[in-house]
Amino acid sequence: MSRPLRAEVAPLAPLGDGAWAVGGGIRDALLGRPVADLDVAVADRPAERARELAEAHGARRFRLSASFGSWRVFGGRLPFPVDLTPLQGPTLEADLARRDLTVNALAAPVAGPEAGEVVDHHGGVADLGARRLRLVSASALADDPVRMLRLARLALQLGFTIDPEAVRQARADAPRLAGAVGERLRDELGRVLRLPEAWRGVELLDEIGALGALVPQLEQSRGMEQSPYHHKDVLGHVLEVVRHASELLADPEPVFRGLAPRVSDALARPLADDLTAGQATLYGALLHDMAKPATRAVTPEGRVTFMAHDRAGAEMADALFRRLKTSTRLREFVVLLVRQHLPLGFMVHRMPLSLRQIDRYLRRTAPAEVEEIVLSVADRLATAGPMTRPSAITRHLALAREVMRVHFELVDRGPIRPLLPGDALARAAGRPPGPWLAELVDALREEQLVGAVRTAKEAEQFARRWFASDRSTF
Repeated sequence: MSRPLRAEVAPLAPLGDGAWAVGGGIRDALLGRPVADLDVAVADRPAERARELAEAHGARRFRLSASFGSWRVFGGRLPFPVDLTPLQGPTLEADLARRDLTVNALAAPVAGPEAGEVVDHHGGVADLGARRLRLVSASALADDPVRMLRLARLALQLGFTIDPEAVRQARADAPRLAGAVGERLRDELGRVLRLPEAWRGVELLDEIGALGALVPQLEQSRGMEQSPYHHKDVLGHVLEVVRHASELLADPEPVFRGLAPRVSDALARPLADDLTAGQATLYGALLHDMAKPATRAVTPEGRVTFMAHDRAGAEMADALFRRLKTSTRLREFVVLLVRQHLPLGFMVHRMPLSLRQIDRYLRRTAPAEVEEIVLSVADRLATAGPMTRPSAITRHLALAREVMRVHFELVDRGPIRPLLPGDALARAAGRPPGPWLAELVDALREEQLVGAVRTAKEAEQFARRWFASDRSTF
């Protein structure tokens, strides 16, 4: 395990003495994993050294941080990007002592007779061999609480176990996450959700106490009893929904059958904040019931209810994403998933559905139609209490497939072109244009969709009837 890393650090030789490759790149090289990038700690002159390295490899450089004096060098003949940062402390030993995990507190000189020889003051090499994540110091997580998220991510990413003392320390320090910078929490959570089995990462976050600290409503839901249609408490249900959503993201075929390739393509499309639409759906799965603790009630008959938890949850999700400073697009997407996670389940009781009913649902959930259907399926699969009949789950999945099929058919059909412009509709209705016109245009679009209106003359007639009648009939 502790082999010399001469080949890995050889491109960094122009940095000369007083420069050490450090951290995750060293860890990955020792594990035989690809080195995606490499951090270098330098004793002095980071800007000048960055220039020298860039010139030696025909690469480019730019300043990462004015306050920390960090520089990035990339491109040219360099095999990977290199980040140069001044030593965090008077010596290399002091720098390594300030790091989070022993497997990240490894270094190697990049030049001189000892180039590539691993420096290990904290037993990191032994921990690599044991496939164990252990803290460098008892204060490592308190010094930077965001490291807790990295702890869970690395455990899943590397297939390592977390040292029991690290788990205990994480649980003790988890409340400190409340004061962490939102953007850093957002970035680390995103890295967890991008992992192939993201649900395991979410469960690790819960195991070390970080999940409940990040989303207090989820901690409040621990042990919270639900109706007999559920087989787990609220938090257990949420974690199971995340698992089912993650599995559907990996392979939608068991549920969506022949539609699976198109579902996969939709879920794989880039959305925002370096997440695909499918990965963002995992946020929806995690937060869809976050308002249940605030809305739980018990009727005089003893029935447990969570009235309006969808609306309240959407508001809570909005507040959380503002705290994390996510993009507006991601925030609105997840808020929509939370707000609309119930209607498809209610529609099962009205099967078979008309095209008009399905279209109204799809418009209500746009632009997250596919993702909302996937979330609804994951929610249904995770609701299998003693009162749940298997046929109810079967019917829900059948409806999900049907609605998904109609969605893709409508996508292929393309937008419905109005038969008449808005001003012509207003004249037909005998009224001046106003805010009401948008409602008429929408109603006419639906009539065209189902084939009830096919010509401009029929559109005029519809406009007159619509304005003169009780619009609830349309």
